[in-house]
Amino acid sequence: MSDFEESLGEELSELRREGRWHPLTVLESPQDSEVEIGGKRFINLCSNNYLGLNTHPHLIEAAIAATKKWGAGSGAVRTIAGTQLLHEELEQKLAVFKGTRAALTLPSGFTANLAVLGSVLGEADAVVSDELNHASIIDGIRLTKARRYLFPHKDMPGLEQRLTEARGGGARRILVVTDGVFSMDGDIAPLPEIVELAEAYGAAVMVDDAHASGVLGRNGRGSIDHFQLEGRVQVQVGTLSKAVGVLGGYVAGSQELRDTLIHSGRPFLFSTSQPPGVVAACIAALEVMEKEPELQARLWENARHFKAGLEQLGFDCGQSETPITPVIVGEGERAVALSDELRQRGVFATPIGFPTVARDRGRVRTIVTAAHTMAQLDRALEAFADAGRILGIEPPRPAGAPAGGA
Repeated sequence: MSDFEESLGEELSELRREGRWHPLTVLESPQDSEVEIGGKRFINLCSNNYLGLNTHPHLIEAAIAATKKWGAGSGAVRTIAGTQLLHEELEQKLAVFKGTRAALTLPSGFTANLAVLGSVLGEADAVVSDELNHASIIDGIRLTKARRYLFPHKDMPGLEQRLTEARGGGARRILVVTDGVFSMDGDIAPLPEIVELAEAYGAAVMVDDAHASGVLGRNGRGSIDHFQLEGRVQVQVGTLSKAVGVLGGYVAGSQELRDTLIHSGRPFLFSTSQPPGVVAACIAALEVMEKEPELQARLWENARHFKAGLEQLGFDCGQSETPITPVIVGEGERAVALSDELRQRGVFATPIGFPTVARDRGRVRTIVTAAHTMAQLDRALEAFADAGRILGIEPPRPAGAPAGGA
């Protein structure tokens, strides 16, 4: 073994010692409300497939038809090999759906954030970011030469302080960046207050709506629609891999923004575009979201039922306001133990610990979808009840309440 492999092995051993080693779980079935693992069926609480669209017949048929007509791949980057009509159609539909003049698709939501932040910010600019923003936003900011300002999570006085500093520092362009829905806690950004502060300081706003698209707003249009802020958010970033049920990312905004990304967005310039079948399935997903609003209604009915059940069992679900419902248990090892107990009871729910969340905020993050039945959710709640008893997880006490009791 070379020194290179040996050093990697030492780092992996450290992960094992810290309880942060997690082998991949191999599924033997489609990503659905139940999945098959090792020949057994499990209720799936891990998927971002909010509306259950990845197995919707309309999407599958569209993907097959487009693949037969357009081929399995798109050949090269769009600026070199040309762009297919399907990509243009999807982007036009996305712009209408998001209420913007234009949109551009990219290989993933991660690369969409990298493209925007790397293209619109220079060393004369400033970026102001919520401290709990997604990793792709953090990495995108690292790639810029802009001055960086973090504000405490959803803290509006803190945001105003950072805006004051950025404006006082003579920044040419200030961009405030936030998730619409935060992926680990399921809480919603206070967008009206963020937009008002940004406007007061002459800043633009960028919202990553990865976990809000398909979930919030009319027919799942997202957090901007949810708060009726159309025309006041300059950059909307999202993914086609979660509620849309397929693959890819997008940026929606002005025509100027789209043109800038086409000419300067490195993830766009140097990545082959989505295969035609993927693009067609995304178009079909937008059609389903418009024609079948009952899917979004069912998602929220399921989410409210499951969240209420967890809280009645005494689990700490944090500040969740969406179908993302964390079950916060403390140290990462405790989250792993809860996940293992759930797995033994037929529930697939992955533990999440440091560094994704704080060391004392380890959790099992659950996401219910429109595809779950009430019977499945009730079975999952029974599994949580049994696992909680075995692990001695007690209901959270009100602040100041004494330990112990009857």
